[in-house]
Amino acid sequence: MEQEQLLKELLSKSDRSFTLLYDNYSKSLYAVIFNLIKNREEAEDVLQEAFVKIWNNIDSYNESKGRLYTWMLNITRNTTIDKLRSKGYNNSQKNHSADNFVYMLEDNSKTVNKIDAIGISRFIKKLKPKCIQIIELLFFQGYTQQEASEELEIPLGTVKTQNRNCMNELRTMINE
Repeated sequence: MEQEQLLKELLSKSDRSFTLLYDNYSKSLYAVIFNLIKNREEAEDVLQEAFVKIWNNIDSYNESKGRLYTWMLNITRNTTIDKLRSKGYNNSQKNHSADNFVYMLEDNSKTVNKIDAIGISRFIKKLKPKCIQIIELLFFQGYTQQEASEELEIPLGTVKTQNRNCMNELRTMINE
């Protein structure tokens, strides 16, 4: 379904539009969440929360500022980061059994396949090493730009500029 037609459906708030939205985007958004959280149940909860936010805020989407998927990805990523930073989540992570760590190691290889399934990794691999590093930190590891600046030991403004340039380069590759 074309983005414009899906957007019209979403703005009408029909039951069908939510189903279309979920069917078209749930797998790729889940892959992004799971890559950050690494817990199936928590990732499913965050996915549900993200879809509720997307559904409730669809009126605020501005087509001139970017693609619908990018807007939804930002909501999903921010929802995931909010979850990771919450006190409840941090407290629940303190008492994991050894089984959970085995599960995380086993599922980690599947995460790469999920990211590959949404087709992003093949484009990212074509970017300059600096872009790969920034995108990895910001989008796949959930770092803020400030945290990435500290990790890479470069000024915050440089991270912001490089991120914008890298995203533009990635967008150009995807649109070709």
